[in-house]
Amino acid sequence: MQYTVHVKPGSRKGPLVEDGTDHLTVFVRERAVDGAANDGVVRALAAHFGVPPRDVTILRGHASRHKRIEVHT
Repeated sequence: MQYTVHVKPGSRKGPLVEDGTDHLTVFVRERAVDGAANDGVVRALAAHFGVPPRDVTILRGHASRHKRIEVHT
């Protein structure tokens, strides 16, 4: 299943996933440096959906706060 995700890197609230009306908001503690925030997003979404991190893929938006994510269940 695919999701639109808005990422909030460097957040004190993280790791946290909030459901919005048409997207998910993911708060992660990691900063957007050297892909650290992307790794945090994958781990947070994997925990949220109860799947291993290898089942979460970033399809688009690797360098953006708006991402398209696929979760394999």
